Amino acid sequence: MGFEQSAAWWCFDREDITPLDLIDTLKSSGYAAVELAPADKFQMVTDRGLKIAADRLHESIEQGINNPRYWDSIKDQAEKSLKLAQQWNIPNLIAFSGSRAGMDDETGAENAIKLLDQLAPDAESAGVMIILELLNSKVNHPDYMADSADWGLKVVSAVDSPNVRLLYDIYHMQVMEGNVIQTIRDHHHWFAHYHTAGVPGRHELDHKQELNYRPICQAIAATGYEGYVGQEFVPAGDWQAALRQAYDVCQVKDWT
Repeated sequence: MGFEQSAAWWCFDREDITPLDLIDTLKSSGYAAVELAPADKFQMVTDRGLKIAADRLHESIEQGINNPRYWDSIKDQAEKSLKLAQQWNIPNLIAFSGSRAGMDDETGAENAIKLLDQLAPDAESAGVMIILELLNSKVNHPDYMADSADWGLKVVSAVDSPNVRLLYDIYHMQVMEGNVIQTIRDHHHWFAHYHTAGVPGRHELDHKQELNYRPICQAIAATGYEGYVGQEFVPAGDWQAALRQAYDVCQVKDWT
């Protein structure tokens, strides 16, 4: 069956793009879903035949699961997010490690494991996947703790739940460590969602950036992955052309 493609709403949330134009462009270009859309747009999205691939488990990237100081707030947010996910058939909820803020990585991993152990049973009951996102700490998210595949793998593999996995963000991990295709081949069973963007700049998946997304997506497809590859780039040029081009680059259905 293969994977489907989604696009992150926030990347196209600007004054010259109306919600209906965005949704209709995604639909006509072949996309199956959006992600990280405002909740008040969910009905509009689904009414026009698209699904919602992912939402946030909790809001803050900096105040994340690695710090017990924020756990009560995250638990409250997670309860509401899980209910919303059930209501709108959202398969994935994104969690963030949080910033280091002076905390060592070992302690942060232990804390993250403890909280995810607590959240996992509710995720399982709801039929929703909690996906811990890997982000770069060099350019976009200074001090973010889950800035390597190894740290993320350590955390999710220690949580005894099939509903806790990683969001492997290709852009962020190229910035941090590269070796994207081999990492996908070696650890794909821990990856429940993927994000894209061009490197450097986080723009289109075009010839001006260093990643070759066609073989990357071939590698994803070769693992048997049937989830979503989410386009999460900020277009520098024509946004509609960029969405169509990205879809075509990542589309694997007809490849031999």
